[in-house]
Amino acid sequence: MFLEKKVIPPLSSERNVVGKNTSIVGDVQSEGDFRIDGTIEGTIKTVGRVVIGALGSVTGKIICDNADIEGIFSGELMVNNLLTLKATAKITGDVAISKLLVEPGAEFNATCTMKGSVMELQNDQSRQEKTA
Repeated sequence: MFLEKKVIPPLSSERNVVGKNTSIVGDVQSEGDFRIDGTIEGTIKTVGRVVIGALGSVTGKIICDNADIEGIFSGELMVNNLLTLKATAKITGDVAISKLLVEPGAEFNATCTMKGSVMELQNDQSRQEKTA
């Protein structure tokens, strides 16, 4: 007669901040979001959002769900959803994303792979091959 209540664990709301006078060398992994106003050399891995502030700099690898970049990034960037490049962003390296938003003025000197588009193209090609 009475229904059991299911307890759903809350999504992580951690916010990790690397201040403007902070420098980290090494790998960082978290379930929460990152805001970087300092310098990181290494790998950042999270299921959350990575924000590189206007004074922030990352050299290495980032794996995340979403990213907003105002500062400098150099290396390998893998974003599962949306990558937003602000006007002050400077990106170099290899980028794999699903969606891209670039403001005028951003520097984007990278090899870019869009996951969703590649998948759709492959599906369209296989459909065309079947109908031919």
